[in-house]
Amino acid sequence: MKNHRSARATAYAVVALLLVAALRYTPVLPEHRPAEVLQQGERSAPITLGARPHSRTETLNRGETLIGLLRRAGVSDASAKEVVRAATASAVDARYLRAGMPVDMTADSAGESPRELVFHLGIDRLLRMKRTETGWSGAEERLPWTTDTVVVGGTIHSNLYQAMDSSAAQYFPARAKDELAWAIADIFEYRVDMSRDLQDGDTFHALVERLVGPEGVTKVSKVLAASFTLSGNEQSAIRFETASSSPQYYDASGKSLRAQFLRAPLEFRRISSNFGTRFHPILGRLKAHKGTDYAAAPGTPVRAIGDATVLRAGWSNGYGNLLELRHRNGYVTRYGHMRAFAAGVRTGSHVNIGQTVGYVGTTGMSTGPHLHFEVLIGGVQKDSRVALRSTTGEALGTKERGAFDQRREQLLATLAGTPGVVRLAQR
Repeated sequence: MKNHRSARATAYAVVALLLVAALRYTPVLPEHRPAEVLQQGERSAPITLGARPHSRTETLNRGETLIGLLRRAGVSDASAKEVVRAATASAVDARYLRAGMPVDMTADSAGESPRELVFHLGIDRLLRMKRTETGWSGAEERLPWTTDTVVVGGTIHSNLYQAMDSSAAQYFPARAKDELAWAIADIFEYRVDMSRDLQDGDTFHALVERLVGPEGVTKVSKVLAASFTLSGNEQSAIRFETASSSPQYYDASGKSLRAQFLRAPLEFRRISSNFGTRFHPILGRLKAHKGTDYAAAPGTPVRAIGDATVLRAGWSNGYGNLLELRHRNGYVTRYGHMRAFAAGVRTGSHVNIGQTVGYVGTTGMSTGPHLHFEVLIGGVQKDSRVALRSTTGEALGTKERGAFDQRREQLLATLAGTPGVVRLAQR
């Protein structure tokens, strides 16, 4: 035991002597900062970081001038006036900039006057202003949009808006969905009355060019094809451009969707009473209702459903302000309860299809603002849903049929595919 203790004490003593010797003869290293270059015979200067730019965004307040915004941002009066002059020279009228417009400002450091300003003029428009030794200068920049093609489709339970909301939300935001619904309604306005012809269970499909801009902004570009299946009957629309005309829409047989008559006298429509017998709200008894009522806000423009001559424009007892139009094929249309007639609409004057002829009101025997609309054939009142359906547009010429048939097959095949982003073959 004593031998083991003696050996262990000897080992500790040797280690201690070696440690003392190492500390004694190790040279002292010079102090170097991490940023210095450690090379023999060379001494580097310490690295210094440059000042970082300072950026912020201001918003043009309602009623605020551009000079006011610049002053608020710390730009001097003289410099602010120079910015406005340079912006005006860049084709921007500083008097009509929209409230809420963001302005990006970049300075060399916080608290300094900006050296660069970026005005967000619109979704895809910027005005970039830079301060140089000679003053401020500006240049407009256009931001790129991308284009793709989308198939959307859905089932109608109440109206086209509802069907669009439930089927196109992942491809189009709220405003764009409404624009698409309006575009489809305009395409079919000679064939389909969106207020009355759509029934629960009907379906629609549309092949749409979509524009996606900066920050994901989405717009409807063109509807290339669309279709409705209404009570089992299909209505198609194909966008096609002939050698002699601008792009138009044609049905599957090659007939133009532009016909002699529009299907409805209001652009934004909600029907309140169909053709037939109804309980009259004022007389309090059943009465044959010889027309169709379109409920709409007071002042909504009423349009002529076809080219016509004005037979009558004046007061007519229960009808209130009544307009009668005579069309070339002997049809007569009536528009009642209007608040007023459009300028220039008087007996004997000529009106064109789609022209505003009056405004929705509640004159005569009426319980609320609406338009009473009638179609007469041979002096007999007819259901406009039936009477206007038989009118069709002109057919394509034989020279165009081959190209149209090829385009129709391509678009309708794509339209029948799975909804989503699709790729079209080049024409």
